[in-house]
Amino acid sequence: MSEVTEVNSVMNNLAANIPPSPKEGALVEGTVSAIGRARVYVELAPFGTGLIFGREYMNARDILRKVSVGDTIAAKVVDVNNKDGYIELSLKEARQALIWADAEEAVKKGTVMSLEVKEANKGGLIMEWQGIQGFLPASQLGPDNYPRVDNGDKDKILMALNSLIGKHLSVVMITADQKEHKLIFSEKGHQEREEKGEKVGKYEVGDVLSGEVTGAVDFGVFVKIEQGLEGLVHISELDWGLVENTRSLYKVGDKVKVKVIEVKDDKISLSIKQLRENPWTDAANKFAKDQVVPGVVIKYNKHGALASIQEGVAGLVHISEFESEEKMKATLSLGGVYKFKIALFEPSEQRMTLTFKDVAQS
Repeated sequence: MSEVTEVNSVMNNLAANIPPSPKEGALVEGTVSAIGRARVYVELAPFGTGLIFGREYMNARDILRKVSVGDTIAAKVVDVNNKDGYIELSLKEARQALIWADAEEAVKKGTVMSLEVKEANKGGLIMEWQGIQGFLPASQLGPDNYPRVDNGDKDKILMALNSLIGKHLSVVMITADQKEHKLIFSEKGHQEREEKGEKVGKYEVGDVLSGEVTGAVDFGVFVKIEQGLEGLVHISELDWGLVENTRSLYKVGDKVKVKVIEVKDDKISLSIKQLRENPWTDAANKFAKDQVVPGVVIKYNKHGALASIQEGVAGLVHISEFESEEKMKATLSLGGVYKFKIALFEPSEQRMTLTFKDVAQS
């Protein structure tokens, strides 16, 4: 390799490893390198120098008074390259973006927070979280605080809600919409979650329960095991055999026996198949690697054809054994019975691969 070629190769590698420059609206982190009059310089290696000045400085001056050279700060890009070559930054917008990200996380996790009631109106309560005003609709109040008013008199409802001003309520955030600048809280959601957690806490992994199917979806079946508590039987836990349509197996109202396989937070996971004998245990005593066995083709997928050699025990015939997908489907028709050789057999892992080519050519 010539010296020029080697230099070019090194330069290309360096260029390939440099991350893309931040775009407008992106959150970045950098080190404060200098503080001037109404401006702060931030090193954003390897992109250059960021600058907080003008209106953005004034908007965040209370925060910036506490900032020193060497501090690491997060900011939002408002201009990637101003007339002086700096990347213009906003500290206030970054703080807002981080707060809304925290809000979205709180919604996902169902984080319980104690917030003070600031105001009331006929529709509900005004609360504040991280400097952002939010709303708790009266319909989301728990039974202890819900205004029980005869004839739904709006003035009396407002009086009842006004009595909550200054109190701290345990609530969860149920909506966080940055675009709409909207936070919605619920006291009822927190109490329901606590009640559900208490119900779930009564059960342990291994418990066998009676339940009723309340819904069948693509990924599994929901089973009610007591009033107000449902568990999910994932599609992989419905049967030892291949399940393609949960609705063909179970319908709403069906009575089923289930086994508890996981209890976590306020959720409970169930299994139906684990109450039945594992067919792979029986298969381990009947089959072995290199054995030639009859099998019925039950499904095609992108990797090949799936063939069952016993109820609940199936293996893949890889598509590479055939010239094309069309050739495979012409050779192995759905529902057809053929002889296969077991190429891989690991019953403890419920894993098996089959070959058709070796048997067909023998």
